[in-house]
Amino acid sequence: MYLINRTLDAFKLMTMLMVVVVLGSIKPSWAVVEIDINQANIEPLPIAIIDFISSDPAGKQISDVIEADLARSGLFSPVKKAAFIQKITDPNATPRFADWQVINAQALVTGLVSREADGRLKVEYRLWDVFAGQQLTGQRLFAKSENWRRLAHIVADAIYERLTGEKGYFDTRVVFVSESGPKTNRVKQLAIMDQDGANLKTLTNGNDLVLTPRFSPSKQEITYMSFEGGQPRVYLLQLETGQRELVGNFPGMTFSPRFSPDGQKVIMSLQEGGNANIYTMDLRSRQTTRLTNTAAIDTSPSYSPDGSQIVFESDRGGRQQLYVMDAGGGNQRRISFGSGSYSTPVWSPRGDLIAFTKRAGGKFSIGVMKTDGSRERILTTGFHNEGPTWAPNGRVLMFFRQPAGAGGPQLTSIDLTGYNEQRIVTPNFASDPAWSPLLE
Repeated sequence: MYLINRTLDAFKLMTMLMVVVVLGSIKPSWAVVEIDINQANIEPLPIAIIDFISSDPAGKQISDVIEADLARSGLFSPVKKAAFIQKITDPNATPRFADWQVINAQALVTGLVSREADGRLKVEYRLWDVFAGQQLTGQRLFAKSENWRRLAHIVADAIYERLTGEKGYFDTRVVFVSESGPKTNRVKQLAIMDQDGANLKTLTNGNDLVLTPRFSPSKQEITYMSFEGGQPRVYLLQLETGQRELVGNFPGMTFSPRFSPDGQKVIMSLQEGGNANIYTMDLRSRQTTRLTNTAAIDTSPSYSPDGSQIVFESDRGGRQQLYVMDAGGGNQRRISFGSGSYSTPVWSPRGDLIAFTKRAGGKFSIGVMKTDGSRERILTTGFHNEGPTWAPNGRVLMFFRQPAGAGGPQLTSIDLTGYNEQRIVTPNFASDPAWSPLLE
């Protein structure tokens, strides 16, 4: 087995120090275990994940989170531990592959968790291809004990990437609006959590209405809209320091602020009289540039990942539809032509799709289409679904759902197959989710 050293920078927000050692060999092209995630309906891969060997409770906790991450993706089917034949006592030794083949485990994850003299956790794991009888990858990771969940997400991401060939999305966070109180007097606070709902933290005190939080693509920063002082204002919030900065005071209403791909601009919709148009603001010079100029309501702009185009919604044709324009405002053209109305478009991080909310027949759907409007596909339909946001690998969406009757909005995720829908449990009602890039 080969040993390769690499280090990850400290993630300041979580005051985390981590060192990663990659243990093992590279998977050859003929190895058995792989997942083709481009299929329309994917059969989950059976994977066995042992309870990581440890005298510390963190051992089982870490392996449980890894298992939950992989299962929730819909691409993996963890084998029940009661079916295990071999009891792993040395996670670094080659397993008895026949014992895992007989229970139909196609991949196996073994691991060990211990503590260093300075109190840091050390996590070692190995991923095995059961039918090829070889190790695919392995790592040794170190981090402060309070960051044990992030260690688990990093391991899950590495397994996901090794077996699918694409980046994972588990080591990420979601910012959203946490809602509490009666429907007629909701308290709305900005909140942030891990993508699985853990480590939830509120970011605002609830004294003022907050809406549409969005992550910067380049740093741990969000933009959002607040009605502080009774006026709609756009703010930047540094998650690392808690420092807040006013982007600017604009006459009338401000809607849907969102960062450009390089994080240097904020694009938004500004209301003037009975119409609304789309503007950008350079965050260094504070100079604004108007991109649309119509008597309609143009809003919800979202950049393509290369920054060359913008998708937005507009009622200039009589009802809400989706339009695309060049980043400078030119070449505006409509791309949605189905029945119903379309809103909240978001360009995929992969650049290949646009997600949207569609209202038709008294119901709300979450769907995707190609960037020219072709191949529209509905993923889920319900009483009220709205506000999709992409995982950074462009394979999963999160949105909020308002059930019929009593209650409030809830967060839900769904993958591009439309078959794997998951409720994301939060202590309060939740709306307006925005997915972070992968943490570093």
